[in-house]
Amino acid sequence: MSTPFDRRAFLRASTAVAALAAVPLTAAAAHAATTASPSTARPDCGPNPDRALDEAADAIIRRIRRPRIPRRDFPVTRFGAVADGTTDNTAAIAAAIEEAARFGGGRVVIPAGPTGTASYATGPIHLKSRIELHVETGVTLLFSTDPNAYLPVVFSRWQGIECYNYSPLIYAYGQTDVAITGGGVLDGQASTANWWAWKSLETPDFNQLVAQADAGVPVSQRIYGAGYHLPPTFVEPYNCQRVLIQGVTFRNSPLWHLHPTLCSEVTIEGVTVNSTGPNTDGCDPECCDGVLIDGVTFDVGDDCIAIKSGRNTDGRRIGVPSQNIVIQNCSFAAGHGGVTIGSEMTGGVKNVYGRDLTMNSPILQSGHRLKTNSVRGGYIENSNIYRVTAGQIGGPVLLIDFNYGEGNTGTFPPTVTGITLKRWTVNTAVAGWTAAGYSTDHIGSILLDDVTITTMTGKNSSQYVDDFQLVDVTINGQPVTTP
Repeated sequence: MSTPFDRRAFLRASTAVAALAAVPLTAAAAHAATTASPSTARPDCGPNPDRALDEAADAIIRRIRRPRIPRRDFPVTRFGAVADGTTDNTAAIAAAIEEAARFGGGRVVIPAGPTGTASYATGPIHLKSRIELHVETGVTLLFSTDPNAYLPVVFSRWQGIECYNYSPLIYAYGQTDVAITGGGVLDGQASTANWWAWKSLETPDFNQLVAQADAGVPVSQRIYGAGYHLPPTFVEPYNCQRVLIQGVTFRNSPLWHLHPTLCSEVTIEGVTVNSTGPNTDGCDPECCDGVLIDGVTFDVGDDCIAIKSGRNTDGRRIGVPSQNIVIQNCSFAAGHGGVTIGSEMTGGVKNVYGRDLTMNSPILQSGHRLKTNSVRGGYIENSNIYRVTAGQIGGPVLLIDFNYGEGNTGTFPPTVTGITLKRWTVNTAVAGWTAAGYSTDHIGSILLDDVTITTMTGKNSSQYVDDFQLVDVTINGQPVTTP
């Protein structure tokens, strides 16, 4: 078993990175700044009413460095890999990674070969520092659906709680400068015949894990894997710095697809994520600082993006937020939420900027979804989702739900404030907003600015919100001035 990382070292590094950041804008300050200087112009398209938000997002991006990986190639075929779609190439890929690491890093290449198409079968892949897994266009990397292939267990999280569990399909622990690139397809092959069938079996095991965390059982004693039914994530860099995932397609993960955890300087760009299975979230950065999600297409069986920071007792013990996250140029189809925060948000989430997004699906349950409860606690501060074009949203444009999961049954009231939706154009939605805090714990500030919903089929609702501002909001052809 691996050893849990040095959390003090991570916190020191996070503090140093955070010290470089500009002071974030609250929703009200952002609105004031963007309306106070309408003459400010971008060279390409004239005045920019979103200047303050863009500058804050751009400042985050400038601080995210990409991996530094030597341009040396290590084709896995040189180490015995066979592209017949059935031969187990786990050992050959591992040998290529070991050799690349011995030389100080490089690209471990999964080649398409002379025909331009190839299929390789494999078990888990564990990346090391300065290693790039490059899956060439035309290649399909098929991951085993045998749970035993993902043993021995590794240090991980399952829905926000630390434990030892089946290895993620692609895993890196405590590494720097790691990448997954190319134009190929990585297929987890999950289906109702294997991993997804565990959905009906996982609850007792997860309840046990929750009870262990609540009781303070050391992580080293939270051993799952064989005999349990907690499926692994697809890609999980854990406690890593400078991570790049670029160009490839992921499909059919056992659980969440992309799950960077306790990482800094993460770039995910030009990726496609596609699955219909349960809990197959697209991208869930957890306790990360400095994340760029750019040009990604999501069509999944749960939240498209879900920003997280640990769960309940374990989240309070670790106490690391997710912060400084930019989501841009992405497309959202099916899913429970487009840009979601929570529900595992106990460590807090702040400074989120989503811009130039497209959403369109009758089964996309909400555009910007914030879900929490008084068992989770934590905070969401300064979330800004702007310049969004949506054809159809199958629920509210904005959903703030304090009664998710366990509901108001705990003693840790969450804080949610500084939520801005700006320049949304929506063809059809069930509602503009559904926002409800508690009578004893109100939602702070919400701003909807320049939002148009051509057809709203249901009703808006808000309860226990202290500061809800509507500026230039039009629904069903009529201006709306009060929530």
